[in-house]
Amino acid sequence: MDANKRKNREQQVGRTLKALKKNNMEAAFLPSLKEVLPMVSALLQKGEQVAVGGSVSLKETGVLDLLRNGDYQFHDRYAKGLTAEEIEQVFRSSFSVDTYVTSVNAVTEHGELYCVDGTSNRVAAMLYGPKQVVLIVSWDKIVPDLASAVVRVKETAAPANAVRLDTDTYCNKNGKCINAKCDCNNLMALGAGSCEHTICSNYVVFSNQHVPNRIKVLIVGESFGY
Repeated sequence: MDANKRKNREQQVGRTLKALKKNNMEAAFLPSLKEVLPMVSALLQKGEQVAVGGSVSLKETGVLDLLRNGDYQFHDRYAKGLTAEEIEQVFRSSFSVDTYVTSVNAVTEHGELYCVDGTSNRVAAMLYGPKQVVLIVSWDKIVPDLASAVVRVKETAAPANAVRLDTDTYCNKNGKCINAKCDCNNLMALGAGSCEHTICSNYVVFSNQHVPNRIKVLIVGESFGY
């Protein structure tokens, strides 16, 4: 990236980190991917219970492999041979782990986290249960405000995830949301019944946290994930 553009991006990151901290979230900037695994390792304790939310970012950054090969009690939702019932049990056991690792769909410069989920086991564990929540976030996911976060999900995150999950949704078939615009008077974004088989079932905004630094946001200065 051009040095001038990178400086602008880093300034945006700085504003976002400051706002996240004001919302009682711990936040740090990692300039490159090579810093992700050492940082995650430093946040975990030997032998602790760890679980993850569905996230392409964890795979692309190597965090999944770290958890599988480290000295942790890893509740691996992706383990080979799991039945649907066993995966459901992993989801439920994730609510009582020491650390939950995942990503988000967008981070606003106001210090808000924006997530849109289908099954919603991810946001459920982020909201309550695990003692610590660690988020691995590409700086591509930083947006000015919640309206921009809605558009980012519609244009980028949801269509890509729909393809990954091979869902029978409009965005999988057409590469874009059935309602690609953002109505600032309705950030729920999709009207009732407007998209059959949608993966966008629950919309959650994380703002000021009652438990300081439970949520830790690691913003990485590279492109990965959706």
